[in-house]
Amino acid sequence: MAPPITRYARSGDVNIAYQVVGDGPFDLVWVPGWISNVEESWEVPEYGRFLSRLASFSRLILFDKRGTGLSDPVPLGNLPGLEQRMDDVRAVLDAAGSTNAAVFGASEGGNLSILFAATYPERMRALVLSAIYAKRLRSADYPWAPTREEREQQHAHLERDWSGEMDLATLAPTADPALRRRIATFFRRSASPGAAVALNRMNTEIDTRAALPSITAPTLVLCRTGDREVSVEEGRWIAGRIPGARFVELPGAEHLTWTGDTDGLLDEVEEFLTGVRRAPDPDRWLATVLFTDIVDSTPQAAALGDRAWRDLVHRHHALVRRQLDHFGGQEIDTAGDGFFATFDGPARAVRCGSAIVAGVEALGMQVRAGVHTGECEMVDGKVGGIAVHIGARVAGQASPGEVLVSSTVKDLVVGSGLRFHQRGRTALKGVPGEWQLYAVDGAS
Repeated sequence: MAPPITRYARSGDVNIAYQVVGDGPFDLVWVPGWISNVEESWEVPEYGRFLSRLASFSRLILFDKRGTGLSDPVPLGNLPGLEQRMDDVRAVLDAAGSTNAAVFGASEGGNLSILFAATYPERMRALVLSAIYAKRLRSADYPWAPTREEREQQHAHLERDWSGEMDLATLAPTADPALRRRIATFFRRSASPGAAVALNRMNTEIDTRAALPSITAPTLVLCRTGDREVSVEEGRWIAGRIPGARFVELPGAEHLTWTGDTDGLLDEVEEFLTGVRRAPDPDRWLATVLFTDIVDSTPQAAALGDRAWRDLVHRHHALVRRQLDHFGGQEIDTAGDGFFATFDGPARAVRCGSAIVAGVEALGMQVRAGVHTGECEMVDGKVGGIAVHIGARVAGQASPGEVLVSSTVKDLVVGSGLRFHQRGRTALKGVPGEWQLYAVDGAS
């Protein structure tokens, strides 16, 4: 999904950045926790996928709270309270032409959502709350919150480590190092360290317990059982104070709602808001994979120099993409000098690989290509599976200027006019058994 256009709503003397995406039958406002950046959200694949899913069944409205992201900055000594932030939500809804909406608030955004739902019941279709708290300082009647000393330690840690990975061991404990880097970059682009810490200090004083019984909108409260920032008991207590609220426990340890098992969480949200639970997406399918790689790229780069090499690689990439477009291939990844693409037919993949091999000769370079057909699957939003692994290994066996295919591909393209010659049986690293490989006859 292409990122939507960023617009601005006027709230008092402050400009609030917002976006509208999707054309579903009802409006849904996403109220993020702590800090955000509506444009950078789409640049983090996990976050973009989360938002795309919400927009698939609603008209989704996103915004950056004042002082964060693309909204106007505010003096650190004059940070907005929940009342001003409610005004910002109302201004965004008015600008987006929304008179009635479902509101989905996460973490600190849940407090704003709670207060908005209690204050403007006529504008509420429904309320969804995830990973929320009602109070951020521990007391005898609210034992789940951190102590003030613990919060001060967190503030100090954030200020000290804003250039690193901050507090992601708590917010996204199961994220791999690459995802943690993406999240940390996203946070830095959402707020300065001073603003982030100041907002965190302000959030420490939040207490929305008194508003909970006044909520009249249908409400869903979600909590992951291993969340280290909030507890299941806390979520259950909050849901119990909202008349008629439904409480759902979900497996997982992520506090950031858009990380971890988002599909399970979004299934609950979609069913609650639409009345229908989405059928499982087909996450396994038969596909043909094509891998290409430039031969001797390192010596060529050293001989040509950086600028000339970059120009040559740019021309190579343009040629490969033209052929993928011509033969109906889908570019999945470009890593360094190579391409990974999928096709819904093996003959098209073979012909595309042959066209690429022939085409790059005019650029004074050679590529090797490998093609395999097998079952692929979605793994963390990416195309993966044993077929992908085999395809990459087949390409690694190809000689310069050669398109190499597995026996599966050869058998499936019988009658296509493509011709092959045997290249023998070989072991593919990490794949059981020996594999019969075939080279595409250039006369094909």
